[in-house]
Formats: sequence, structure tokens, C-alpha cells
Amino acid sequence: MKVICRRYAVVSLVLTITAFAFFSCACLAEKTCAEGSPEPLRLACRVANYGKFQDQALEHISSMGLRYVFMSIPKAEEAEAVLAKLKALNLEALVVRGDTNLSTDASVDELRTQFETCKRMGVHYMFLSPKRHDAPKEDVYARLRRAGDAAADNDVILVLETHPDLGTNAAAHLETMKAINHPNVRVNFDSANILYYNEGADTVEELKKCIDYVATVEVKDHNGEPESWFFPALGDGIIDFPAFFAVLREHGYTGPVTIEVEGIKGVEWSAADTCEAMEKSVQYLKRIEHFK
Repeated sequence: MKVICRRYAVVSLVLTITAFAFFSCACLAEKTCAEGSPEPLRLACRVANYGKFQDQALEHISSMGLRYVFMSIPKAEEAEAVLAKLKALNLEALVVRGDTNLSTDASVDELRTQFETCKRMGVHYMFLSPKRHDAPKEDVYARLRRAGDAAADNDVILVLETHPDLGTNAAAHLETMKAINHPNVRVNFDSANILYYNEGADTVEELKKCIDYVATVEVKDHNGEPESWFFPALGDGIIDFPAFFAVLREHGYTGPVTIEVEGIKGVEWSAADTCEAMEKSVQYLKRIEHFK
């Protein structure tokens, strides 16, 4: 009986050691896997996606479990009220859309005021469609360089959209960035506008060309036909978003990712259709990337 008990004791000890080793390895593997995972990117939803239903946008964005929004910059006197509304819904403005006419010298002061509002709101990225209205490029470059100084004073990065003619494609973005040559003026890369404005363009290849200047990205899908207003829910177009995010990750991108869904010409979306497109887009992105 003593021999049998000793055998059971030995077997029990071996099993205990084996189990301990197994669970230790499992925990270590889990920890290693977690440590090896990329830092989640910040995912924002554009309020303007909701079109005529923008009064429902913030509540719906919050209901999808998102924390960040991309919205038009409020007037200085309205900033506190906007912040309170966002806070009540556990939301934060990650990127704001600025507005000015770069063909006038007054644009620099207008942008400075908007940067000051950004600072009050704790926003570090301000989007701008850089339309120059036939003003000489050199004049616009000089204004944007001065705007870069004002942005730096307020801890803001001014990001220029993929729009003609200062950001029509990667080549235009590069020309503009090199001419301005300011660390606080960077590119907002729009994944679909590259296809909308350029015949035969490839979104991923265009991103690779200007990635060193990209500070924010808008993820928007498209059918690939130039000047075709076809911007469906993400995943319903032709853009290779897994490859798009692979480029971002390979270059250590940590900036905002903004969902942009502008609909399809000739197709009228109801409020329910709009919300469904946003939900579908969020679900699609979360299947292919890590977000917070």
C-alpha cells in the first residue's frame, strides 16, 4: 500500500509540474503575443458622413462604440458647448475641418484663430482643403508656411487634403510639401480621392510615394472610375484596404484614421440607410485592423 501511495504521489507531482509548465508557457505566449501586437490606431467617424441627418451623428457614432469624431471646427464662442456635448457622449474631436481662402493674405490670420480654437479643444490635427483660386503657388506656399508657424504655436498639425491642385495625387502632394517645407504642414491622404481625380491611379502605390508626409488618413471606398461619385460603405468598392493599412503599419503610422462615406450619385439614403453604411464600415475596418 505504501509503494502504491508513493507511486501515486510521484505521478501527482509530475502532473502538477507538467501542468504548471504548460500554463506558464501559455501565459508567456499570450503575453508575448500581446506585446507583439501593433498599437491600436485611433478611428474617427466624420460627422459630415450623415448628410442631412447630421443632428443624429454624434449619438450614433457613440452608439457604435467609437471614441473619436472628425468635425468642422466650431466658432470660438461655441467651442465650450461643443466640448460639453462631446463629453456627454464619451466622444473626443480628433480632427477638425478648417476653412479659409488661401488666395488672400487674411487666410493666415483666419487659420491662426482656428488653431487657437483647436488648442482650447485639445485637438492636434486640423484638416484643410488647399484651394488656391488661381493665386500663384509661391504666394500660397508662403501663406501655408506662415500658417505652419501658427499651427506649431498651438501644438497643431495642419493637414492638406487630396484635392486639386496642391494635392491632386502623390506627385502634387510631394511638390507642395517640399515647397512649404514645414514640419507642421502635412498631408491628409484620402484613399478614394486619388481614384476620383486621377485616371488609372492605384491608391496603395500613391500612398507609398508620399507616406513620409502623411499625418492623417481618410478611408473612403470607390469604384475606380475618375469623377464618378461612388463612395459606398467601406468594403463595397475596389480599394485594397488591407494593403493600404499594411503600408501605414510598415512606416510606423500612428495618426488618425477617419471614416468617410459620401454615398452614391442617384441613390437616396434614409437616416437608417446612412447609419447602416456607417455601421458596416466600422465592422469592416475592425475585421482588418486594430482600433481604439
